[in-house]
Amino acid sequence: MDLTPRLLTGKVMHKRMFPKVNEFTYGIYNIVMPLAHLGNAVIAIDRPAPLSFYRRDHGSRQNVDLQDWGRAQLAVHGIQADGEIILMTLPRVFGYVFNPVSFWFCYDRSGLLCAVLCEVNNTFGETHSYICAHSDRRAIAAEDWLGGEKLFHVSPFLPREGHYRFRFALKDDAIGIWIDHYAADGRLQLATAITGKTEPMTKAALRRVFWRYPLVTVKAIMLIHWQAFRLLSKGIRYVAKPEQQGLKISQIHDITKM
Repeated sequence: MDLTPRLLTGKVMHKRMFPKVNEFTYGIYNIVMPLAHLGNAVIAIDRPAPLSFYRRDHGSRQNVDLQDWGRAQLAVHGIQADGEIILMTLPRVFGYVFNPVSFWFCYDRSGLLCAVLCEVNNTFGETHSYICAHSDRRAIAAEDWLGGEKLFHVSPFLPREGHYRFRFALKDDAIGIWIDHYAADGRLQLATAITGKTEPMTKAALRRVFWRYPLVTVKAIMLIHWQAFRLLSKGIRYVAKPEQQGLKISQIHDITKM
């Protein structure tokens, strides 16, 4: 487990299966930040810069220690994450950020992955976190799928029904995350993946991704609206946003194998 700040460069893939097929893949980068070692990062922390990371963009959105907040949420669900927590997210670009999902990789004292907190944001300004962990609290392996009920409205073209399945394959030099959404009738409706290679976060590496993927956070929100237009043009029904449920954090824990 590498505890230095890193950059992930790779691809995001979405494929909608029905009622009409719609698929896209685009390049992206994420910053991968060990929360106990933010002082070692060359990216700006909590201050304006072309690329920056603000702690208040995550967790309670207040000036609290992110690692303490993450451990507290896990403890409520009976999970002891007494090791490192590593946050994978988009940076702010010239002060702007929209993160569809950020991932908190939570380790135990022996360095094994014990939980992943998936912090999901929608375009309506709402947030919900799914805690992925085994019910018996054993380590999460790369071949494990963890599943649970969908409780948060994300896309206006998908109802707030069905369930998710998550898989995480983490290495020091590569990350793969797969999230599948199944409709209420059990059919796979949407497959998504984030895959890529990681490298040490250096000033040179930040400059390279800044120019290779210009305005990446603006690109993320623009692509969301572009894909919405494509779905409307294909006749996909718009789903009005329901009122968000009071539960802001839920647990994902049932398991199947690949």
